[in-house]
Order: sequence, then structure tokens, then C-alpha cells
Amino acid sequence: MHVLALIAGVLCCSAVFVDTFQTIILPRRPRGRFRITRMFFIATWRPWAAFASRAKDAKAREQIYSAYGPLSLILLLFLWAMLLVFGFGLFYYALGSPFTDVMGVQSVFGLSEFRTDLYVSGTTLFTLGLGDVVPHSLAARVLIICEAGVGLGFVALVIGYLPVLYQAFSRREVSVALLDARAGSPPTAAELLERHGFEGGEEALIELLAEWERWSAEILESHISYPILCYYRSQHDNQSWLASLVAILDTCALLISVVEGPASRQAQLTFVMARHAVIDLGLVFHVQEQRVWAAQEGKDRLPERDFDRLCGMLGEVRLRLCGDKASAERLKTIRALYERHAGALSDYLRMPLPAWVPEKKEKDQWRLLTKMRTEAEAVRGLAERSGSVLLHEEH
Repeated sequence: MHVLALIAGVLCCSAVFVDTFQTIILPRRPRGRFRITRMFFIATWRPWAAFASRAKDAKAREQIYSAYGPLSLILLLFLWAMLLVFGFGLFYYALGSPFTDVMGVQSVFGLSEFRTDLYVSGTTLFTLGLGDVVPHSLAARVLIICEAGVGLGFVALVIGYLPVLYQAFSRREVSVALLDARAGSPPTAAELLERHGFEGGEEALIELLAEWERWSAEILESHISYPILCYYRSQHDNQSWLASLVAILDTCALLISVVEGPASRQAQLTFVMARHAVIDLGLVFHVQEQRVWAAQEGKDRLPERDFDRLCGMLGEVRLRLCGDKASAERLKTIRALYERHAGALSDYLRMPLPAWVPEKKEKDQWRLLTKMRTEAEAVRGLAERSGSVLLHEEH
């Protein structure tokens, strides 16, 4: 019995040490099907998502989804701590429970001793050091010292882990929020190109795509090292890191398939990095091995009706797509490179993907500001022409 307890304790503590190392310290995509973190997310995310989906109000549903990320972090840390307490408790039990308990608990099939072992393990890991249970063997004292060190290290990891997570989250959300003014909310490729259809807009678009190339690389680095960040949702409605990433991919696909020039070159660079991020994050959550991957068959984010609307908007910014069958085929081919991966992530994380063309809104602040600016420019132009006429008449 004591040998089995020792083996179980070794397995329990080793599993926590390896999982903590891979989740917090190792800057690579975690490996292994039976990691504690992976099984934790499998056991908790789907029930949580099913519960949230029952909410009829969209805002309430999104609020429930958004609570999962921070709450799962707390629960995961709690799970690691409880497994360490249980594992070291098994070590003490394997040593024959060498403690003197001032409560004088009577043994019943060894359960009271194990309860004392768990108590000692808990107070030692959390560095309480109450001293009401006294060890009377050298091995127990050595083990208590080791567990106290593990407890201090665990607390230090947690203190260092949380700021890293929230700094990465903050950096991610700044770019997502900035995209609202450039591509709408939710962001769409058609809106992004339309809002850059001004003089000098191509240079601004190239700069924006370069920024999102770097943003995609940061997402690839941070969210693969800390996959829990993928569950953290944006602070504003109609925004998400996944929708923003896919909107940029859509924009790059349009530029690659239609436009020739500097914007197309930068679009290729951004597309490769953004697609890399989408695919690797899908591998982290193993969506290619689940039914959500098979469910993407037959889905079309750009049906014929939306394609016609897209053509109309692109025509306003002098991008010809519908009249060129080759470019339309190129667009379809490029879409196939990433849409299925993005759709699988969307279904798993419950983050809707953006449309290609924005829905018409009754109160569109961007169009209102554009109209006001156009009217102001027209009035200013009329005044300048009137002034020049008067000046000409005086001469």
C-alpha cells in the first residue's frame, strides 16, 4: 500500500511539474495529449460554452464567454496546487505518516493518518508553518523542506505569470481597437479597402499591413506559449482578435488576387505570417482532429450575393474583381488556404468570423464624418473660387 502511494505521489507531482514547465516556462507549443492543462480545458470549455450558448441575450452570452479566460486561469492554478498537496500527502503516507498530531486523531483504516498527511502537505506548500503537527523522522523533515521550497517557487511563478499574460493581452487589444476606425466594427476587408481609397491611401494601407505582419508574429509567439490567452475576449462588442486577424487575411487575399504594386507585395508578407498564426493556433487546440474541422466542409463565407456587393464596393475604390475571371479564381484559391482553419478556430472558441462586406448601419459614424468632411471641402472650394472671381473682377 505504501509503495503504491509512493508511485502515485511521484506520478502526481511529476505531472504537475512537467505541465507547469510547459505551460509557463517553455516558450514552445506544448506537446502531449494527456497534459493536465489540455485535459482541464477539454473538461471545462465545452460545458462552459454550452451553458453560455443558452443565454438568449447576445451581450449576456458574450459576458459569460469572456469570464471563462480569467476564471480558467484561477481554476488551473488551484488545480495545480491541489495536485501538489495530494502528491506530497501521498509521499508522507508512503513514509508511514511519521507525525505527532496534537489533535490525537484515531486511525480508521489509515484514513485519519492520510488526512493528517494532507493537512501537513497543505500547510507546508502554502508556507503556513503552524507547527501543530510535528514530524518525528528525518525523511519527513527533509520532505517538508522540499515541499516548502516548491511552495515558494509556485507562488513566485504565479506572481511572474500573471503580468506576462496581461501585458500580452494588452498589446494584442491595442491593435484590435485601432482596427475599428480603419475597418469598421466588426472589421471587414471591403470596409478596410474603402476607407483607404483616398489620395495617399495606398501608402497608409502598406504601413497598416506591415504593422499587422508584426502583430501576427507577436500573436504567434505569445499565444502559442500561453494558449490560455486565446480564451481572453476583447473588451468591446463586435471585436475579437480572431475576427481582426481574419479581416486582415481577407484584405491581403483581395490585394494579392487583384492589385499589382507595393500594396500587393506587403500583402503577401502579411498574409504568410497571419496564416501561419491561424494554422499553428489550430494545432494547439487540435481542432483539425475534431468534428469542428469536418464541419467546415461546404461552408462559404463569400456567397454569390455577398460577392456582388463586394464587387460594388471594390469598384468604388477602383479595384476590379468581377470583370476578371482569373482574379476571382485566384481569390477563391487563396481563401482556401486559410478559411477552413479560421472557421474551425471560430467554432471552437465561439468567436464569429467577420463578413467580407459590412452590413448597412443606420448610424455609421465613419460615413457621417466622411460626409461632413466632404461638405466642408466643397464649401471651402466654393469660397476659394468665389474669392478668385472677385479678385479677377477687381483687376
